[in-house]
Amino acid sequence: MADLPDFVSIREVGPRDGLQNEDPIPADAKVRLLDALSATGVRRIEAVSFVHPLAIPQMADADDVWQRAAKADGVRYSALVPNTRGAQRALAAGFTEIEVVVSASDTHNRRNVKRSTDESLDDIAELIDLLHGASARVEVIVATSFGCPYEGDIDPQRVAGIVDRVVRDGADRVAFGDTTGMGTPRRVRELLTAVRDRNAHVPVLLHFHNTRGTALANLLTALELGVTEFDASVGGLGGCPYAPGASGNLATEEAVHMLHDMGVDTGIDLAALIEVAELAEELLGKKLPSGVLRAGPRTRLTPMPS
Repeated sequence: MADLPDFVSIREVGPRDGLQNEDPIPADAKVRLLDALSATGVRRIEAVSFVHPLAIPQMADADDVWQRAAKADGVRYSALVPNTRGAQRALAAGFTEIEVVVSASDTHNRRNVKRSTDESLDDIAELIDLLHGASARVEVIVATSFGCPYEGDIDPQRVAGIVDRVVRDGADRVAFGDTTGMGTPRRVRELLTAVRDRNAHVPVLLHFHNTRGTALANLLTALELGVTEFDASVGGLGGCPYAPGASGNLATEEAVHMLHDMGVDTGIDLAALIEVAELAEELLGKKLPSGVLRAGPRTRLTPMPS
């Protein structure tokens, strides 16, 4: 096995990516979840998205939730925006870390935002200028990087070409979304190789779904290739409303459990995180996909010595 990093940064995406694929819950419940996650030691949280309420009603109260949330010291909070109006709302709310999304699949992009991939890239170029003008940092998330529910396989060179464009337009970092859970270790390796051959200096983050049970295997492969930043969602919350059949995200507690057992630190208290996953089940009124929640006992809460 290749040398592993001493530390991995996990961005918790349950409050946004997770909840947007669930039935809407009250703002009070969202604030409770966000505040509880902020107390687990996680250092990055995707808090809300500023989208039109008719498009994603689960995020209709984003301004209210963010205003009422306790902002913990040492936690970096980010927001997702789809357009100029969303970016203006995020900036007005005080966010300085902003995410924008484009799909590598043209069909998925049209289903998601009703425009082609190229049209979205033109819009993103303008958003980058707007956000940089307000001293915000911009991460471009490339959805369907490992496969599309409508088009099937996605050529890694197509994804690498999208990275070329957004880097040229000024993106501060890029992320690759396994929107459908089609990712496998082979696909992860091929994608990272294609991107790094052309943009080795760009910071990258990977976002895995567990639709086909490969999320942890994909994470390990990426670790061995030197990636140290990942998205995960408490309890395995989430999916994609525009990717039929896509199930939840990689569960944060499953990722933390594996990483800590391998001697890789995350800064996250696993026991506290499991309690938040149980809170999420209570707030949503249903069982979540995470196996850690029902596997007991809760051992190895801190990293083993390397």
